[in-house]
Amino acid sequence: MEIGIHTFGELVPDPHTQRTPGAQERLKEVIQMAVLAEEAGLDIFGFGEHHRLDFAASAPPVILAAVAQATKRIRLTTTATVLSTADPVRVFEDFATLDLLSDGRAEIIAGRGAFLESFALFGYNLDDYNDLFAEKIDLLVRLRASERLTWQGRFRPPLNDAEIAPRPVQTPLPIWIAVGGTPQSAVRAGAMGLPMNLGIIGGASRRFVPLVDLYRNAGLRAGHHQDTLKVAVTSYIHVAKTSQEALDTFYPYRNNYFLALGGERTRGMRFSRAEYEQEARQENALFVGSPQQIIDKMLSQHELFEHQRFIGQVDIGGLPFEKVAQTIELLGSEVLPVVRRETAKASQA
Repeated sequence: MEIGIHTFGELVPDPHTQRTPGAQERLKEVIQMAVLAEEAGLDIFGFGEHHRLDFAASAPPVILAAVAQATKRIRLTTTATVLSTADPVRVFEDFATLDLLSDGRAEIIAGRGAFLESFALFGYNLDDYNDLFAEKIDLLVRLRASERLTWQGRFRPPLNDAEIAPRPVQTPLPIWIAVGGTPQSAVRAGAMGLPMNLGIIGGASRRFVPLVDLYRNAGLRAGHHQDTLKVAVTSYIHVAKTSQEALDTFYPYRNNYFLALGGERTRGMRFSRAEYEQEARQENALFVGSPQQIIDKMLSQHELFEHQRFIGQVDIGGLPFEKVAQTIELLGSEVLPVVRRETAKASQA
């Protein structure tokens, strides 16, 4: 199983010091996070997309291009591209260019968006939320398949034998669909034969098993080979040398993230310490603990989902950079070798 990290580059005050980093500082930290992740042996680095003053994340292809120049091996992805309010032609061009710059390390995770500010910003109607994504993911897949394309839809001007350039190193350029828990989204990803990136940020992991089953069954019914129906899981993660240290350190930052930011449905949420520790139990979604606890949880989820990837959001709520770096180092040195070995055994059994 591959293990990676991702960030949204949030600009929120540290709940202890009340210091808020600037966008320039955060972007430089993001590049350093990616470098540390590669040095630790991690497989993937992701950067999200938001269009607000409390994020430094409005142009993921730009920051990932900078990361590409500072790294050599780690794969580079978005977490996620808000495709509903983007032009698929521009998205493909940007990531094909990133793929060329990175020697074939670029990926796209395309989603509808848990944050909705980009709809008004780019002139789209929220009433078209589902239709926009359906049309645009279809177009994006067509763009990667052909150097020329004739196409017509509802939400952008038609293409008439249009040249689609540049062409990426990878054939095809990887496109994942981000799914937050909606059965229809899982079925769409499976029917299209695209890998599914499943966000599990709360509750019991087991309750997402039916969603993974829906995805794989839809893919097989559509005639796609099971090897192409890959699953990634994303969640929040913090690792420290002991369970108590991890729980104590991360709790105020987890609360701070949801109070200050969160999505449209979660902003302003507050968690009691008891609720927080319940979420960190092995059967639930929050990856907070010692290296062994993180290993146990990853392997427990792998028994449920047989997924190919885990990508953890490592720096929520203003968490200091040195704590983020500690998580990255422990993931690489203690968690990754064991998880990779044990999941390889499971796949061969």
